[in-house]
Amino acid sequence: MNRSISKWVQLEQPRLGTRVTYATDEFFGAKERLIDAADPVFVADRYDEHGKWMDGWESRRRRGPGHDYCVIRLGVPGVIHGFDIDTSHFTGNFPPRASIEVCANPTEEVPEEGWVEIIPETELGGDSHHYLDARDDGIWTHVRLHIYPDGGVARLRIFGEIRADFTDIDGYVDLAAVEHGGRALAASDEHYGSIHNLTAPGRGFNMGDGWETARRRGPGNDWVIIALGRPAIIERAEIDTAHFKGNYPDRVSLEAGMFDSDETAVADHDQWQALLPEAKLKMDQQHYFDDALLSIGEVSHVRVSIYPDGGISRVRLFGQVHG
Repeated sequence: MNRSISKWVQLEQPRLGTRVTYATDEFFGAKERLIDAADPVFVADRYDEHGKWMDGWESRRRRGPGHDYCVIRLGVPGVIHGFDIDTSHFTGNFPPRASIEVCANPTEEVPEEGWVEIIPETELGGDSHHYLDARDDGIWTHVRLHIYPDGGVARLRIFGEIRADFTDIDGYVDLAAVEHGGRALAASDEHYGSIHNLTAPGRGFNMGDGWETARRRGPGNDWVIIALGRPAIIERAEIDTAHFKGNYPDRVSLEAGMFDSDETAVADHDQWQALLPEAKLKMDQQHYFDDALLSIGEVSHVRVSIYPDGGISRVRLFGQVHG
């Protein structure tokens, strides 16, 4: 995967509330499949009443003028940094070209006006990933994918960041949560699970819905760095090892600091301060830390260290926000 794009949050995730609200045609493949969280699959002998079943959004063969498109409403408005138009398993039925528009309209399911082109008409290939950078700093609520003239797209991944509005919030907030602008930035290893799962809504639904490192055979320990949605004094932390039983870390510690940018919050920076001394963990449960947290003032980033390796499902970091 293109790391320059994939470091961002996937805004199309249904668990964030994102929905495909309209498609000009979905005869062969339902529009909802376009944002399915699972990777697309191919089942050779699967057919339905419309023909060959394909794991993606697929329109019928267009016999007249025009082209097909669909509209995605983001569950949480965000800044979009890039896309992956994935035509996996579509070989003789992929669209030869595509373009993407965005819109900011929080009140309508399928806006008619206000669309801005963010990706111009671009050539596509069959059975391929197409990573496309978006040079834009707007905060958008909708994405419109145009395909020319018709065909099938397995998945549309929308990479970006959420800039939360805390105007009407007063009280404790999980500032690591993706819906509040929290984002995992980097880790020592993510062999078995993405760091972005750590800040996702709700508890993990299985062991794969967490962050897990490879078995460490040498010295040291694993770590992950999380950017908070906004700087705050962290007064409560939660480390959830849901579903991790024979592979949870033995211990965890937290360090934090105030950094000018995500780029300066690197693992070996000397600005990290101890927030939570090493604490024991148990399998498959939520661990809460409040009195054990040290008073170090406002911070913008937190480094979670696990000893020596293993998997955790979620990280919650609570601070007070006054809108």
